[in-house]
Amino acid sequence: MNHTPVVFIHGTWLHALAWESWAERFAGRGFLAFAPGWPGEAAAVWEMRRSEALAGIGLDVLTDHYAKIVRSFETAPVIVGHSVGGLIAQHLIGANIGRAAVAIAPAPINDIPLPASPARLWTPGQPDAAEQLVSLSPEQFHHAFANTVGAEESLRLFERYVVPTPHRLLADLGCAGAVRSPRAVVDVGNADRGPLLLISGQEDLLVPDSVTRAVYKQYGDSTAVTDLKQFPDRAHSLVIDSGWRFVADYVLGWLDERGLRAYPA
Repeated sequence: MNHTPVVFIHGTWLHALAWESWAERFAGRGFLAFAPGWPGEAAAVWEMRRSEALAGIGLDVLTDHYAKIVRSFETAPVIVGHSVGGLIAQHLIGANIGRAAVAIAPAPINDIPLPASPARLWTPGQPDAAEQLVSLSPEQFHHAFANTVGAEESLRLFERYVVPTPHRLLADLGCAGAVRSPRAVVDVGNADRGPLLLISGQEDLLVPDSVTRAVYKQYGDSTAVTDLKQFPDRAHSLVIDSGWRFVADYVLGWLDERGLRAYPA
C-alpha cells in the first residue's frame, strides 16, 4: 500500500530535529514523514554549533535543494515548512512541485515587507557578511522567537534545537532592509497548483500575523485552494514549543478535509 510522503522544511535558527515530534505524529497517522536538513547540515545540534558548513548558503541553494528532494518521490509529497521553509513550500507548490503545501509563520513572499524585529538579531553590511553565520543567545531566542513561553521552556528549546543561520540567507529574505532575493518570488496566481494552508501565530514577533495575512491576500485572485489559520497567543516557536501538537493536529485535520490522506486511493 502506498503512503503519502510529507517533507518537512525547517526555518532559520532551527535544526531539522525541530520536526521530531511532528514526524512521529504524522507517521503515526500513516504518512511517510521526512525532515531532511539543509545542505551540509550535520545530524546533531552540537555539531552545527561548531561548524561553518552552512556559511554562504542562500535562498537559491536552499530552494533547489528541497525542489530536488520533493521531485525525487514517486508519489508527490505534501510539503510542510516553517519560516523560510514556509516560503520555500509556497515557491515549490506555486511551481507545481508537490501535492499540497503548509506554510507556518512563513517568511514573506514577493514585495511584502518584513517588519523590523524587536530584537536586533542581525546587522547587514558587516565585513564578509555573506560568508558568516548569525547565532542567537538564549536571551535573544526567548525575547524574539519563544516569547510566549516561560524562561525554563525557552532554554530547553534553545538547547535542543537552535543553531546558527547564514548571513546570506537572512539578506536574501530581506531582513534588516537588505534587498530580497528573486527566489522569494512566488506565483500566487497559479490556479492549477495543489492546496495551500497558511498558518500564523498572533504573538509572533519575527513573522507577525499581519505579514501572513498580507501573504494570504496576495492569493485572492487565484481559484486554487488557499486557507488561513491564525493561532492566538502563539509565537514563532509554535512548531516546537509545548503547544506544537495543536498546530500539527490542525494540519492533519486540514489535510483530511482537503482529501489529502495518508493512503491515497
